[in-house]
Amino acid sequence: MSDEPTPWTDFARDLGERMLRARTAKRMSQEQVAHAAGLATFTYRKLEKGESNPGTAANPRLRTLVALADVLDVPLSDLIPTPPRGLPPAR
Repeated sequence: MSDEPTPWTDFARDLGERMLRARTAKRMSQEQVAHAAGLATFTYRKLEKGESNPGTAANPRLRTLVALADVLDVPLSDLIPTPPRGLPPAR
């Protein structure tokens, strides 16, 4: 797999950055957000980095995104970036 960014990896990183900004605004730790959303801390940390496994873009479930938006007290639309045109399917 190539280490070059793709539209999907950029999208996942932007999602992670939005999660980080929302978490920082709430003055919560990664552990606090993960616990409140029903996630493992490791899983939350990976989402904030925009990856699921090394070299693989994050692809969280809708249920996870809704739980995170609720915990972070932001609209779901504030977490999810606008996808680029022609975004290829996630692998």
